[in-house]
Amino acid sequence: MATFDKNDNTVVVVVGSGAGGGTLSNELAQKGVKVVCLEAGPRVEMEDFQNDEWGSFGQISWLDKRTTSGTWRVAKDFSGLPAWICKAVGGSTIHWAGASLRFQDHEWKAKTTYGGIAGANLLDWPIDAAEMAPWYDKAEFKMGTTGANNIPRLPGNNNYKVFEAGARKLGYKEVHTGNMSINSEPRDGRGACQQIGFCFQGCKSGAKWSTLISEIPKGEETGNLEVRPNSQVVKIEHDDTGKVTGVVYAGKDGNLRKQAARIVCVAGNVIESARLLLNSNSSKFPDGLANSSGLAGKNYMRHMTGSVYAIFDKPVRMYRGTTMAGIIKDEARHDPSRGFAAGYEMETLALGLPFMAAFLNPGEWGRPFAEAMEGYERTAGMWLVGEDMPQEKNAVSLHATEKDQYGMPAPNVHFEDHANDIAMREHAYKQGAAVYEAVGAVKTFRTPPYPSTHNLGTLRMSENAKDGVVNKWGQTHDIKNLFVSDGSVFTTGAAENPTLTIVALAIRQADYIASEMGKNNI
Repeated sequence: MATFDKNDNTVVVVVGSGAGGGTLSNELAQKGVKVVCLEAGPRVEMEDFQNDEWGSFGQISWLDKRTTSGTWRVAKDFSGLPAWICKAVGGSTIHWAGASLRFQDHEWKAKTTYGGIAGANLLDWPIDAAEMAPWYDKAEFKMGTTGANNIPRLPGNNNYKVFEAGARKLGYKEVHTGNMSINSEPRDGRGACQQIGFCFQGCKSGAKWSTLISEIPKGEETGNLEVRPNSQVVKIEHDDTGKVTGVVYAGKDGNLRKQAARIVCVAGNVIESARLLLNSNSSKFPDGLANSSGLAGKNYMRHMTGSVYAIFDKPVRMYRGTTMAGIIKDEARHDPSRGFAAGYEMETLALGLPFMAAFLNPGEWGRPFAEAMEGYERTAGMWLVGEDMPQEKNAVSLHATEKDQYGMPAPNVHFEDHANDIAMREHAYKQGAAVYEAVGAVKTFRTPPYPSTHNLGTLRMSENAKDGVVNKWGQTHDIKNLFVSDGSVFTTGAAENPTLTIVALAIRQADYIASEMGKNNI
């Protein structure tokens, strides 16, 4: 594997190795570009994954100091854990469930489609469905997405069968086991899904696509990619002209090191990406790098989420089989007659007993909680995920006093639901319960949102520099050789799980960066 000198200022430094960073690193390496990918966490290989919810949580989760504020339930129940993401090579592609959905055409133009919504900071993306279609094609082929390229969908487990039967009773039409980047048959050196049921804990069979398994090894084979685990970037440096020159990062021993760079691409997941730009302030950039708009860290989105569970009179054993292979898409449309703009998906979801106890209704105890736990074997479950409204007040900012282990200001994540989010969640809760009641549920109950897994926005893409942080290529408006390569660039969130779009944007961005480097434009 390649090893590049820390003073080599011809390399592209990629911060983070998840869906955006890991994909970008491989794509650039395949094009002959030298890449140093700095990952804050360790390298945990497939054989090291734990089929144990709490054990795995401690092994791969991002547990550094963070604070929360705002009216969202997470600030009350999980104040130190606003996001459930990974700190390991492969990033949150280790933890993700595999759902790979394209944005609908109208979702690229939310402001035009939904109109002026009071309190929402809507903006159209500077790209559209037609421009993204070929990049989605490439992403689906790379990831082996089921339901695309004649790849058969996964089989339905009991959780799905209950879900589908209820959906059909209600007249829903778009119901299937999803477009999942989990092999339904052997492909690309990876075997087929073994239905183990621990998708959130890292796929021990390797059937699920992740940058750890699929992208990074391929990039390393080229000799153009060096991945440095346990290397947490704390600051991006620049010269007197404002051009980025490299990064400062902390190694496993806590000591600071520098890596020179021709280009820096930030892909540390939304909270860390925003924090890194804000923490890289200087006399030239007193408000943080690439922040002439004042919007760095602002317009944080996490999707409208919630869950519905139902207890039946016979065993379901939802935990057997793929964690999230089942979807109802009918409610994802934009139909304001329902009382809100945009739409939402219903997706099967199974939590193991330890996480079910933790997330069911945090802080609750007594008979209702005991009944839910006693009914676990007979429980079916779904996750609700929809488009939340961007609001400037929802933001990642630097905490005034709290510091991380490297002495840098810790991030604070502020979030408050928009009225549109609340109306959508109420509708989704009712429809989710109706799905189960249609097939004889004894009892249904709602679960409040978990710590965020779909972190979006904060460094959003915009046509004009005053409206966002990056342009249509993820290149910051202010600094030509500084890019953002993860879900931070999302202008709006859409109803769909974001990973496929992050990967498609990363492939497209790699093409642009390599081309611009070849022309000596950056």
